[in-house]
Amino acid sequence: MAIDPGAGGGGPLERRAPWRRLPWRRIGAYAALTAFALVISAALWATWMAPPWGAMQPPERATYTFLSTTGTPIARRGGMRDEAVDAGKLPLQVRGAFIAIEDRRFRSHFGVDPRGLIRAFWHNLRAGGVVEGGSTITQQLAKTAFLSSDRKIGRKVQEVILAVWLDAWLSKDEILSRYLSSIYFGDGVYGLRAATRHYFGKEPEALTVAEAAMLAGMVKAPSRLSPTNDLPAAQARSMLVLRAMAEEEMISPAALAQIRPATIHPPANELPGGTYFVDWVAPQAEQATPDAHGQVAVRTTLDPALQRAAIKALTVILAREGPRLHATQAALVAMRPDGRVVAMVGGRSYAGSPYNRVTQASRQPGSAFKLAVYLAALEHGSTPETPVENSPLTIDGWSPHNYGNQYGPPLTLRDAFAHSSNVAAVRVAERVGRTTVADTARALGISSRIVAGPSMALGTSGTNLLELTAAYAGIASGHYPVKPRGLDAGVQGGTADLDPNTREAMLDLLWTATNIGTGRAAALPIPTFGKTGTTQNHRDAVFVGFAGGLVTGVWVGNDDNSPMRGVTGGSLPARIWHDFMSQANLNADDLALPPTLLAAIAERQAAMRAAAEARAAEEGGFGDEDDGPPEPVSALQRFFEPFIPKFLRPRREEDPSREEQRWQQREYERRMRDRDRDPRDYQRYPDERDDGYYEDR
Repeated sequence: MAIDPGAGGGGPLERRAPWRRLPWRRIGAYAALTAFALVISAALWATWMAPPWGAMQPPERATYTFLSTTGTPIARRGGMRDEAVDAGKLPLQVRGAFIAIEDRRFRSHFGVDPRGLIRAFWHNLRAGGVVEGGSTITQQLAKTAFLSSDRKIGRKVQEVILAVWLDAWLSKDEILSRYLSSIYFGDGVYGLRAATRHYFGKEPEALTVAEAAMLAGMVKAPSRLSPTNDLPAAQARSMLVLRAMAEEEMISPAALAQIRPATIHPPANELPGGTYFVDWVAPQAEQATPDAHGQVAVRTTLDPALQRAAIKALTVILAREGPRLHATQAALVAMRPDGRVVAMVGGRSYAGSPYNRVTQASRQPGSAFKLAVYLAALEHGSTPETPVENSPLTIDGWSPHNYGNQYGPPLTLRDAFAHSSNVAAVRVAERVGRTTVADTARALGISSRIVAGPSMALGTSGTNLLELTAAYAGIASGHYPVKPRGLDAGVQGGTADLDPNTREAMLDLLWTATNIGTGRAAALPIPTFGKTGTTQNHRDAVFVGFAGGLVTGVWVGNDDNSPMRGVTGGSLPARIWHDFMSQANLNADDLALPPTLLAAIAERQAAMRAAAEARAAEEGGFGDEDDGPPEPVSALQRFFEPFIPKFLRPRREEDPSREEQRWQQREYERRMRDRDRDPRDYQRYPDERDDGYYEDR
């Protein structure tokens, strides 16, 4: 009888499990092909990233060395790098410090340490976060040399592939050499040789065990564990490295007990990584050399002599008078009329605060903004002799005030500008139009936001000192806008020409303000032009001006915006400005001035000198003049003369230039004595955002 295969309990085919019916051979073949394709793809990608026929490391990133106008290096930026190290020539204690703390099985694994990865995974799982990394030295090299620092799984896979690839093509010493020559050690330092010189002033071959341990310990967190940032933390980390070396039998327990943490000994002549000027000019250098790599020398416009003079003038006066007047900060910038910045001091100490108060701080300029107000008036037909009312006024419910409510008859624009009459300045701005004043300020290069309210004429809109000084440079050069620059890339100037008659009239006003008005403390023996500015409750005080081909702005104030004690633009800022400019070896011929203006200045100076001599004669004179020829002086007289009282010494004829200097010094001292006697020197006005008062000098 025939048997139906479909009847009863089923045959062998029906009893076979479903997974046994799968085409395993085909699946295995596909899996093998897929794995092979992945391996080939990984190899091709690794070959493209780190070709074995090349150096197996990326091109060196640009390191900029900034040079002054004399060719002297002033700073290095973009990472300090030095010659590569050869791990095979380093002492065992140096190599061992990095291997002990970063990758104990470096010599035995194939670029990736599975045990280390499992251990790190377990510790992180127990901690509930990332507390330990499992990357080997080879993986770290792959990441720092070829990949980004993103914490993503994809980047980690790429890191593993490159690590295996590097381990296949490079020896262990070659991998260690590249690693030690490229890792970051804080303070902008890359590579072991540069770090050794930076922190200890020696070569890596001469490192002690403690010093090597400190450097190896920094790799985990270079900025936080830098000994210049936190020496105790760096020393504590170095002891952890030393204990790891002892566990790996690289040093004996007895030697460990005798080792003391290292201290740093940086070389005295090392270039800084940043200054106020370099922080500002570095982006300009990077923009000018987008494809640069390796060592790049950048010649800047900084004049080292003027920079030293600026630092001295600012720090000396601020240290001497700042505590008494609660003036804790100051800033100074000096530029040529074409915009080349030759000196920049963004604060009293870059180490204490790298915040640049020249370029980053937006402060109200006070009456220094009146440059734009009066220039707009001169461009629209006014002259220095044009009268303007000096009586009270109210605009839209707001009333500006002169100091002490001192008003009077109409003033000329020259006198109103010189003595900083606020009601006059507001009237001038209203006469020409607020929009016109704002447009004039923008044409001069002030790009900060200007609020076109009635108090705009009094400098209530914030700007930075660099912009404000560049605006004055436009008057000095006769071309605008002047764009400040720090790279020595040829002479550049403004794109528009200032009308010669308008420039002469504006120079007239600026000279009067500096030599007769509120800025007298800044006046120099050569023609000097400038304007003071002081804001509410003496929170900010500025003086901006120029002489002899140098335009300089000075700000004094406090970072917390707290009031100073009576500091005005005509006091500390003007004196800092004067002291700096006096050391700048200025030449009057370097500033092109109209002959008619020079003649007018000479006449006014002669009148001022005659008045000063008359005043001195009324006060008793300067002493009798010796009309006779100078007496011969013997060597014996010269020896004993310092011991003879001055009133017993014979008078001798002095050089005319010395007499001129004495007169200038007497005139300066007179100005300093008389500066508080003229009530017009002070002006008071309310802020648009505050019902308080501003005082200006």
